[in-house]
Amino acid sequence: MIPLHKQALLQVRGISKRYGDRVALQQAGFDLWPGEVLAIVGESGSGKTTLLNSIAARQTCDTGEVKFLNRHGEWLNVFDLSIAQQRLLARTDWGFVHQHAAEGLRMDVSAGANIGERLMALGERHYGRLRSIAEHWLARVEIDPCRIDETPKNFSGGMRQRLQIARNLVTEPRLIFMDEPTSGLDVSVQAKLLDLLRNLTRTMNLSALIVTHDLAVARLISHRMIVMQNGHIVEEGLTDQVLDDPQHPYTQLLVSSVLQA
Repeated sequence: MIPLHKQALLQVRGISKRYGDRVALQQAGFDLWPGEVLAIVGESGSGKTTLLNSIAARQTCDTGEVKFLNRHGEWLNVFDLSIAQQRLLARTDWGFVHQHAAEGLRMDVSAGANIGERLMALGERHYGRLRSIAEHWLARVEIDPCRIDETPKNFSGGMRQRLQIARNLVTEPRLIFMDEPTSGLDVSVQAKLLDLLRNLTRTMNLSALIVTHDLAVARLISHRMIVMQNGHIVEEGLTDQVLDDPQHPYTQLLVSSVLQA
């Protein structure tokens, strides 16, 4: 069930992006609600990752705007913020989980330092508190706190992704972006990670935008789904509704290809 709220958390309007003559995004827009998990699906080159990175202000757009309702009830026009303000937003109310954990972690420092780094960036300096919080979050993402002093180089792929999630959630953000978070993991590891993400988004009332090419992942974790083709949003709706009764020919092709695989 989608959480019911009177006011959206995120408003995306008219996002467009071109790379030379190629249209990567064309007038993309949607609302995201507090506590809602929204999946962005499509084949490689459909524009889903470009849309995610644009909304997260990780790249510039040609047109459009993104508005975010912060924890003080104020609307922020993300593209109008300074770089320093965008970075602060990314460390506090937002999180970003990369497809490859090595891009979202500092591989040469300890697991505890990876988690504590975001808190230190916000001014926390008490070593005991930092360590205690890091141990708490390691346990919360199902990593033995005894491994707090080990570096991510010693962790498996699934553990690295869970550590990256802990690193992002330690500041209790309201919105998290996830780019193919289960890609490259074994099926059993994927299932465990998805179960963890479902539990965390529910208990923290956390909104999430998740890019995935895997419709099974989208069904398991998301309330609602956006389908992209050639930079356009061609269909959107409740996840089960879109997958069980797809309306657009492209969505029908995606669903049928999964069923025939």
